[in-house]
Amino acid sequence: MVGPGEGETIVLGTTRMRVLEDGGTTGHRLGVAESVLAPHTPGPPQHRHARHDEGFYVLSGSVRFTVGDRTYDAAAGTLVMVPPGAPHTFANVTDRPAVMLSLFTPDLYVQYFRDLRDLMAEGGPPAPEAALRIMRRYATEPAGEASAVRGPA
Repeated sequence: MVGPGEGETIVLGTTRMRVLEDGGTTGHRLGVAESVLAPHTPGPPQHRHARHDEGFYVLSGSVRFTVGDRTYDAAAGTLVMVPPGAPHTFANVTDRPAVMLSLFTPDLYVQYFRDLRDLMAEGGPPAPEAALRIMRRYATEPAGEASAVRGPA
């Protein structure tokens, strides 16, 4: 059980993540995090995961999802599921914070956020090459040549 205000907090730029399940109690089958995206958070570059599904349930506000070449504005109460291999990204393009619950199955991507936080703690935004190395450690790649690695995924 993780109560209000409990759980590990990871801050990545304008996004604050609270890890609710890091896989430790689910045999590493599931990771769960609550993310608060500040207004006008651009989000990660479009990317794809090879080894895990990712789900997003919008709790409050609105989150813009781009999957391939299609864009969706997801209001509170919307669930977005992204299977392995599907290029995707998200952003908060509004003037209000947005909160979403993120699901990772299996849980391996929770550690990606920890690694990225640690890299950013070394001094500002990570170099694109360093961020790409971390992404690849978790079977994640930018979605295309035009996708420059610019921040947390």
